[in-house]
Amino acid sequence: MVLRVGLAQINTTVGDFEGNTRKICNFVSDAEEKETSVLVFPELTLTGYPPEDLLLKTSFVKKNLSALQKIVDFTRGKRVVIVVGFVDFDTEIYNSAAVIRDGEIYTVYRKMVLPNYSVFDERRYFSPGQKSVVLSSGRLRTGINICEDLWLPSGPMHEQAGAGASVILNLSASPFTVGKVETRHALLRTRAMEYSSIVAYCNLVGGQDELVFDGRSCIVTPTGEIFSAPAFEEHLFLMDVDPDVSTRYNLFEGKRKGYTMRSIVSEIPLEMMTRDRAELSGSPHIDSADDEDVFRALVLGLRDYAHKNHFEEAVLGVSGGIDSALCAAIAVEALGRENVVGVVLPSHVSSKESLEDASRLCENLGIRKMQISIKEPYDACLSVLKEHFSKASEDTTEENIQARLRAVIWMALSNKFGWLVLTAGNKSELATGYTTLYGDMAGGLSVLKDVYKTEVYSLSRYYNNTKGRNVIPEEILKKPPSAELKFGQIDQDSLPPYDTLDRILRYYIEEGFSLNEIVEKGFERETVADVLSLVKRSEYKRRQGPPGIKVNRRSFGRDWRMPLTNEYKSE
Repeated sequence: MVLRVGLAQINTTVGDFEGNTRKICNFVSDAEEKETSVLVFPELTLTGYPPEDLLLKTSFVKKNLSALQKIVDFTRGKRVVIVVGFVDFDTEIYNSAAVIRDGEIYTVYRKMVLPNYSVFDERRYFSPGQKSVVLSSGRLRTGINICEDLWLPSGPMHEQAGAGASVILNLSASPFTVGKVETRHALLRTRAMEYSSIVAYCNLVGGQDELVFDGRSCIVTPTGEIFSAPAFEEHLFLMDVDPDVSTRYNLFEGKRKGYTMRSIVSEIPLEMMTRDRAELSGSPHIDSADDEDVFRALVLGLRDYAHKNHFEEAVLGVSGGIDSALCAAIAVEALGRENVVGVVLPSHVSSKESLEDASRLCENLGIRKMQISIKEPYDACLSVLKEHFSKASEDTTEENIQARLRAVIWMALSNKFGWLVLTAGNKSELATGYTTLYGDMAGGLSVLKDVYKTEVYSLSRYYNNTKGRNVIPEEILKKPPSAELKFGQIDQDSLPPYDTLDRILRYYIEEGFSLNEIVEKGFERETVADVLSLVKRSEYKRRQGPPGIKVNRRSFGRDWRMPLTNEYKSE
């Protein structure tokens, strides 16, 4: 006898109760048709994740409860048990899961462990639940918990296993970052093996503002085997599991014996079925390369940000440099080449080679190209300022005027045609302030905001390899990077080599190392001190930039909350 577990890995939109409800019902119908015993949805399925300060609006919470009732009504006459995430509400609100079957809510579980780190801020909104929940159907017992509940060693799963749960259902909204899947799978293996339980983990998929959720819902056996749904796409994952496997492992190893049972046990019909063979819609997990994951995350993040905010087309400046080339390639994959416009904006210092590279890129990608010279408006600006600048020597001011004129044109095109402006600056530049406020920082979405310069090159080569040709021209990949705001300018005039810079930035930003700790890694003190000084001095710029897609451990945005005014100096 087996239990057919379904994991509904869906892409929700925050606040779209009608759309989210419709999607949930479609997956319920599909699961019912496929004789699924229990169907699990991601965390906060109805509201979308994370709803942030919308949770402070009682009208929002009440609409979520109305949507839940529509789901309950839809299940009438259906045998499948569904577990759906929503916001429960009495005098406080709770991150919760409703267990529904045949038009009835059998029980509600309230998340007990509320994360309050990195991008998570759940203690700002929710009260913690006080009781773990176990479903009982004959001798089969199934525990339900939500995301962070599983990460705490002494959390709800400990109590649920003590109550005899051989299957654990976890609703999750775990964002993607590089290396996260390995960490996640290590945790799931540990929990499944230490409690001799089968863990069914349903993760959200899709982009929500700067976050991208990779899906990869999975079922983990007490032996540590992982069977996984696809990454970065919606999917109904089905697997027939034999709860007796968990029971046998527990009998052999006794890991659940002697626990005090403190969980609420709710009786519910869970249909077990006899199968000639177990069925599986997923496959054993195979690790993918970081470049592939990051590229797919950026594509999904851009696509969902554009479409969920009702943009069909995007525009970006194409300079002939590597950053705008990669950004354009990601835009084509996300929105389609017919929906991407590349704007070439030459100035008096633009090289012939850069213009040729930009044109070749647009041709290779098959996107529309517009070329608008900024020489005339630049000359006009200098003419207007000539009297006022007469006693001052030329410096970066004149360079930044060029960058800001380009932004004026991007935004004019956006206003006129309703295009989303994509910003192409990378994390290395943003960290050190090697970027122009109200210039190349302007836009609606900073696609590469969390991508270091060295990663930009790696991702560009990965993209070319997937296409079997140099869509991003080799000339762009080989030439020294340059803002090209004055003659002969290259980035390394102002910054350390990017390989060195990025390693210093990673130690400081991702790991939180101090100046001395970074120096101990083999870097020159003066170089490290200069880089850290640039990071600190540039905070005011970052605070005014557009949102960007998070792919690394600590991104500029929700992860990074430095005071603008501070006198602290790292040592």
